[in-house]
Amino acid sequence: MSGGDQQMLGLARVMLTKPRLLLVDELTLGLAPKIVEELIAIIRRLNAGGATVLLVEQSVNLALTLADHSFFLERGEVRFDGPTAELLARDDLLRPVFLTT
Repeated sequence: MSGGDQQMLGLARVMLTKPRLLLVDELTLGLAPKIVEELIAIIRRLNAGGATVLLVEQSVNLALTLADHSFFLERGEVRFDGPTAELLARDDLLRPVFLTT
């Protein structure tokens, strides 16, 4: 099975259990954009169904489209903890990330 197939199978198995909390680490790492779109839709469905989702993701663009609340870590230190909308306004944190990726 491909990496995308494995991720989708894992999420499908989780959906059967109707979780209240879902921990996801690097959901999109090494996956094709089409697979990423499908996985995001699944995560959104789980969240809309009442599950709390804790997502660890290096892709800031992706994470900011999914999160209501964000923690921004740099070199192991929490640099921001608050609503995602406030993080979007923090050029001092996001600009270096966007310029280096």
